[in-house]
Amino acid sequence: MQVMALPVWQRDALQVIPSVENPVTAWYPWIVLLHLACAIVFVGAVAFEVLVVESLHRHFDGATMQRIERAIMARVRRYMPVVVILLFVSGGVLFDIRCDGFACVGSRFGNWLLLKVLLAFGVLGVFVNAMWAMRRGTMDVCRFRHTHRIVLALMVGIVFLAKTMFYL
Repeated sequence: MQVMALPVWQRDALQVIPSVENPVTAWYPWIVLLHLACAIVFVGAVAFEVLVVESLHRHFDGATMQRIERAIMARVRRYMPVVVILLFVSGGVLFDIRCDGFACVGSRFGNWLLLKVLLAFGVLGVFVNAMWAMRRGTMDVCRFRHTHRIVLALMVGIVFLAKTMFYL
């Protein structure tokens, strides 16, 4: 296959194929699988909160909804920090493998990847803020709702970039 005959988006993507010399490259498929599994759990949980739980407000009184949301937050507090840590660690390793440190930044692919990372850190900031508010007891229903909407919007952007950055 001749690299110069390929469209620009394909040449950019080929330039960041993981190097065989990197010892972590042998683990690349497993790291991708872990990253995708964590992303599915995280995005799925947030989408469930926004699309399902928020719609329950029409069907239940305030006290019942408050109990439901407290039960959900208690459950999420148990496993979501581990999911987020694994998501970010695996994402960092994948970034290092695909970008060879920061070598790909400046290419079209590298710039889209960097934008995806910035959105991910936005999600992390909102998530950490929400966990801090839960621990302090300052997470009210309004803040709960808006936090999940913001995270869902950022996650939609990340998923869009993840699926299209090789073609843009």
